[in-house]
Amino acid sequence: MAETRPLRLLALHGYRQSARRLRQRTGALRKALRGRAELVAIDAPHRLPAGAEDDPDGDDPPRGWWFSGPGTFEAGEAAAAPAGLEESLSTVAAALAEHGPFDGLLGFSQGAALAAMVCALRARGDPRFPVAFAVLVAAFASRAPAHGHFYRDPIALPTLHVVGDTDAVIAAPLSRELAQCFVEPVVLTHPGGHFIPAAPAQKKAYLEFLERFCPGQGQ
Repeated sequence: MAETRPLRLLALHGYRQSARRLRQRTGALRKALRGRAELVAIDAPHRLPAGAEDDPDGDDPPRGWWFSGPGTFEAGEAAAAPAGLEESLSTVAAALAEHGPFDGLLGFSQGAALAAMVCALRARGDPRFPVAFAVLVAAFASRAPAHGHFYRDPIALPTLHVVGDTDAVIAAPLSRELAQCFVEPVVLTHPGGHFIPAAPAQKKAYLEFLERFCPGQGQ
């Protein structure tokens, strides 16, 4: 049997994070996926305003993919004038073009919400986003009316939705609600909170999902 190359996933961090912080917090996951999948994290284009910093590491400011208010973000807010999403979609498209090829996406929290929007655009045939699947951890659907078009039609792209039963940041029902926007979503629940789990049970589920897309194997 021909040797297969690892899958490549473009990784999108959460709000108030950065690519470096996502790499730090996915060590266990990257170890679990070693030889099967590679994660390549990128920074969101929007730096959070002064005062939002919660880490003294000044050369790595926290970032976000879009805002629900002036320099702020709340997942549950039905923002009347959300800002910054188009720049973030362009950032993802540029990363896919410049650092690809990529097989899929992995998103966490706000990054997972953005990845779901990318999936919707991909399912409609948007050529900027040549990805075959997504892993969405602690994801949610944007409540902003301006973003409602992403969820109007069932999204026909394979997805694995990772849901923390005790997530106090993105409540499990919000992640389950988003999963229902997809055609045949795979839902993986874990007993923990707002993080990317990588215990043996989750590792098995990740690998089973990713095996469907391994180059050289039938899908």
